[in-house]
Amino acid sequence: MLRSFRLGEADRVLHLYTLDRGRVGAVAKGVRKTKSRFGARLEPLSHGELILHQGGGELQTVTGAELIRSHRETREAPYRLGVGLIGAEAMLRLFPEQEANERAFRALTRFLDLLDELEPGPNGSGSADPLVLSFQLKLLWLSGYLPHVSSCAECGAEAKLSAYSPGAGGAVCSACANGGGLPLSHEGLSAIDALLRRPLDGAGTAGVSARGAHEALSVITASYEYHGGFRLRTLRA
Repeated sequence: MLRSFRLGEADRVLHLYTLDRGRVGAVAKGVRKTKSRFGARLEPLSHGELILHQGGGELQTVTGAELIRSHRETREAPYRLGVGLIGAEAMLRLFPEQEANERAFRALTRFLDLLDELEPGPNGSGSADPLVLSFQLKLLWLSGYLPHVSSCAECGAEAKLSAYSPGAGGAVCSACANGGGLPLSHEGLSAIDALLRRPLDGAGTAGVSARGAHEALSVITASYEYHGGFRLRTLRA
């Protein structure tokens, strides 16, 4: 489960990402009652198997739920929770349709599994943690918005890459940037490349510097704004 909010006195609306149908909205009736039959099986960032009933409205109704992994370790640690909520919102915004995407689902479950053992990064900022940066870059790739950073997106030059241009779709050289775009150093380019090449469980050993992480985050944010027209609320918190 990626997100939930209150509905009425005892219900919750859930935003789910499923293996078979992609993003799904559902209502969990009575879940906020002390004696709810669902208990703690519908907590944010949990991974479970749900039985859903499709009624006449847009939202389905949860009629059964079993936990696969609770991810309580993530919810009870502020740093992990902050990182997890960024990843969950990115998933919701990049994959908003009821359309199955097995690779995105597998990336999400792997991300959540790794979160349970994540330790705070050296700069203390969850938004720049290598794991969540890697996850977001992989989601951009799966959604078709991955920034091109191996050569100039305008002229193809492989040297003197100095900026990121959302309109061009990637890094641009000094000549093509002409003083515009987001500044992008060698550290930033190396960070993005390293995070893309490694699996999620290798993000922490990618050797990403604080500057590289900051620039990778700027590229990710600019990609969201240009291609999707949104900014993550969890990154502004």
